[in-house]
Amino acid sequence: MTYELYYWTGIQGRGEYVRLTLEAAGAPYRDVAREEGDHVIAEVGRKLATPSFAPPFLKDGALVVGQVAAILLYLGDRLNLAPKDERLRLWTHQIQLTIADFVLEGHDVHHPIGAGRYYEEQKPESLRRAEEFRKERVPKFLNWFETILARNPEGPAHLVGNHLTYADLSLFQAMSGLTYAFPNLMKRLGPKYGKIDAVCKRVEKLPRIAAYLDSDRRLAPNESDLFRHYPELDP
Repeated sequence: MTYELYYWTGIQGRGEYVRLTLEAAGAPYRDVAREEGDHVIAEVGRKLATPSFAPPFLKDGALVVGQVAAILLYLGDRLNLAPKDERLRLWTHQIQLTIADFVLEGHDVHHPIGAGRYYEEQKPESLRRAEEFRKERVPKFLNWFETILARNPEGPAHLVGNHLTYADLSLFQAMSGLTYAFPNLMKRLGPKYGKIDAVCKRVEKLPRIAAYLDSDRRLAPNESDLFRHYPELDP
């Protein structure tokens, strides 16, 4: 059965974490809003007894699941992108939730007061938030990812076990966004995190992912996305 992904057009956003998982598995799916327009998201949501608070959400027949981490927890088992062992399956989910925290902090750099206001309306606060993000938060998150790679009993090739999981794919996506938004910061910090870099390069070279990244389905990052490049925030 073909999965149906519902997410906004025009940006990678949170939907990209789901797309990468579906693409890596070679799973059939429809990116419904890209086919029919953003209006379909609200139209479908009004008909659901269990509507998602916000996109992305995924339909698999009659089943509907929202929130990126929940979607990936669901898909992981079905697409062989999560461990079979319950302890490791939950550990993968925990990593995914931490990635979600990281991405949210990256977004809040340029919208520290509220998502409903333009960046230009909160620029002074963004400058202050960006300084803390660069100096404190990014190293804290990256140190944790590097540490769990080093402590993986199966070796640092993957975040969990010795096979690709959706967490590896999500780390790649988060790091792609971070590098786009803060290229100067990552030039300074990147060499310190060789294990993270190796995982991201390994993901990028996976045949299905490489084909996806080279396709028109992979949108370019932009200043409407979660991670945005404003030079003044990345001195």
